[in-house]
Amino acid sequence: MAGHGTDRHPHGADRLCDAGDRVYSRAVRRGRVPREDAEAVPCLVELALLHPDPDDMGWLVPTSPQEVMTRLIRGVYEEVSASRARLGDAVAAFEWYAGLGGRVQAQAEGAAIRVLDGLPRIRAAMDEATEACTSEVLTVQPGGIRREDELSEGLHRALEMRRRGVRMRDLYTHVARHGQGLHNYMEMMGGSAEARTLDEVVERLILFDRKVAFIPANDDRTIALELRHPALVDYLVTVFERLWRLAIPLAAPLPETGIDGITHRERSIAALLAEGHQDAVVAERLGISVRTCRAHIARLSETLGAASRTQLGVRIAQAGLDGPPRSPELLPFSAPGPESPTGR
Repeated sequence: MAGHGTDRHPHGADRLCDAGDRVYSRAVRRGRVPREDAEAVPCLVELALLHPDPDDMGWLVPTSPQEVMTRLIRGVYEEVSASRARLGDAVAAFEWYAGLGGRVQAQAEGAAIRVLDGLPRIRAAMDEATEACTSEVLTVQPGGIRREDELSEGLHRALEMRRRGVRMRDLYTHVARHGQGLHNYMEMMGGSAEARTLDEVVERLILFDRKVAFIPANDDRTIALELRHPALVDYLVTVFERLWRLAIPLAAPLPETGIDGITHRERSIAALLAEGHQDAVVAERLGISVRTCRAHIARLSETLGAASRTQLGVRIAQAGLDGPPRSPELLPFSAPGPESPTGR
């Protein structure tokens, strides 16, 4: 949502100026405000937070806070989705360019993009970046429950950085919450590490001091790219920060979906099904098995009263499950469910 564009009101609806805050709050409390009260804050009209009262054009009525929140959430969701798509395109392009000559020409140390072919080279480069790191590490860890061997593989690096006072922030999928290994790992790291979770995240990403980044360059992650170009690293940091802002702290419970009988994971599955993805793709993106995914789809169909996949798609749209979560007050559909929802 664009801001007012003047020196006095350079903001959007996510952060109102003091004057706008006062006028909008008063309008919500009273139901409307005189038009002259808003003359000093044209940002409220331009951001569609206030609009003329059709019964009396001398007054302005507020857009409901629930609708404003929905707009903001949808806007951030669309930005993150676009960033995720651009990141995937960039990784594919890097892999293509690397394949043209990356293995033929020796690459100098400190190059903007280095191709690390093989796990030994990847581990050596990671160890070097760990030793040089002085302040911060940001990581994105896709997939489901973290295996003990995956967590222990980089544990020595993490403990060494903790000893030096380096702060760490890690993003996982919601499914990772169900693995005790992750909770043990976070307890071991103490206050030096913080973890949050999302329905789905981008491909694996590790950033050291916002100066060097590592991303996989093939499906089995035996080839990686080491990125030191400032523009590329800044872009990846921006992607991480936007995902982090949307994520839920590991210690906090997942929010309710607003529809009886539908879990947070089933809402995520519904949104991906609405985008047209097959079961296997949905399972991969959420970090669960295809079998588990289909079991959730079956429960979702039962809860929504859908007898076929086609009907399920219609029911998903009717229930408002085809996009980011909306405020409960705005949901147009209450799903039929058992008399005593289990909230499974």
